[in-house]
Amino acid sequence: MRVSLPVSIVLLASTTVLSAEDDRPNFILCMADDQGWGDVGYYGHPVLQTPVLDEMAAAGLRLDRFYAAHPVCSPTRGSVMTGRNPNRFACFSWGHTLRPEEVTVAEALRDAGYATGHFGKWHLGSVRAEDPVSPGGSGFDEWMSTPNFYENSPLFSHRGTVVETEGESSAVTVEAALEFIRSCQEKDQPFLAVIWFGNPHTPHEALPELRALYPDATKAEQNYYGEITGIDRAMGLLRSELQQLGVSENTLLWYTSDNGPQGKSPGSSGGLRGAKASLWEGGIRVPTIIEWPARITAPRVSDVPGFTSDIYPTLLELAGASVEHQPTLDGESLVPLIDGVMSERNHPMGFWVYDRKGISTPAAKLMQQLKDEQDGKIPAGEPPALTPAARMEVEFNPEDRPGHACWIDGPWKLHRILNESGDADYRLYNLDKDVLEESDISDDHPERVRRMQDELDAWQRSVIRSLNGEDY
Repeated sequence: MRVSLPVSIVLLASTTVLSAEDDRPNFILCMADDQGWGDVGYYGHPVLQTPVLDEMAAAGLRLDRFYAAHPVCSPTRGSVMTGRNPNRFACFSWGHTLRPEEVTVAEALRDAGYATGHFGKWHLGSVRAEDPVSPGGSGFDEWMSTPNFYENSPLFSHRGTVVETEGESSAVTVEAALEFIRSCQEKDQPFLAVIWFGNPHTPHEALPELRALYPDATKAEQNYYGEITGIDRAMGLLRSELQQLGVSENTLLWYTSDNGPQGKSPGSSGGLRGAKASLWEGGIRVPTIIEWPARITAPRVSDVPGFTSDIYPTLLELAGASVEHQPTLDGESLVPLIDGVMSERNHPMGFWVYDRKGISTPAAKLMQQLKDEQDGKIPAGEPPALTPAARMEVEFNPEDRPGHACWIDGPWKLHRILNESGDADYRLYNLDKDVLEESDISDDHPERVRRMQDELDAWQRSVIRSLNGEDY
């Protein structure tokens, strides 16, 4: 595989003076695109081959109740970047963006002396250098990114300049990240590397050698399973190189997915109800593993609930970083969970699919257009405008709360679903006893429903206040 970089990777100097021996951990955040909770061998998939992920799950911290903060891609990615529910900054659905006013994990860690790099799918803005919500505008010094999902030999934007790559989609992405990691290791500088794969999102185009691993499967299954095995092999390449560089011991490697499987794909939710775009368990519960040999010294499995909004506060605590004017967070630090001293979550988790349409972001077309501009074939373009909501030109009513929402507190999950007349119906499930969410027990627990309903309503009003710009 080959990644063609027109210029060498340059790590920008931080205003923070580093000590001669900076022993803070490195961070690598890996995220698959539409990989379901059941799309791994370690949960018993009968066909899928994921030996590296299986090894990680057996050696590290396996999180069995980890959730995407939203059941589609851009909002979940926004939650990773900010530690906040994506509706707070108008990232309502796929193709919506960050707000420039948000504080990202890359900005916070860069200010604390970390080198920061993004590789692969972005989907929180364009990948034009001048865009305030590009990876570069969002705190990443180094980036090889594309605006949405991508297939093999993709065009990437290297800090705004289009470069060609050659090879399997996930492997090319990891190889780009490894160049950055090697540069950080040479400078003895701690780093944040965000690796967001483009698979197994449609259209599913696995290499022949990966399809051949599944001779008895249908063509659709061969491509889908092959793409996930491609991710698995790329994770193997990443872990092997970290070991060779001597940085694996003190590197926190966090693997997860952005949402559940697409409903019409061969993807698996592991039998859970629902799929991508749904707040039922199958739409938001995702496979998640944390490896950090220096701190997670023995394998563990946890059923403490967590979600992607927790990543930001966890990394900031571990790095000793702080943000002077921190907007309201929805996530909480999972450092106690990493250290094995957390038996339950401190705060409930809110989820909300605000009723807004997605925005088309055809990566291949957009990258070819940017390349043609840079080759002088067509006039230079501009980054797409932010939505009126992202520009805070729309005032949202805290009493108008459209869409499906839910509130998770320990084993209890309360759904708020609008009926045909626009009124809210509430359904309660005990996930310890009914993980498939088949039996609504709200009538049996009226006091619990009232308390959770009040908490959910208060949280949604808080989200609307943020959406209206009160956090900035």
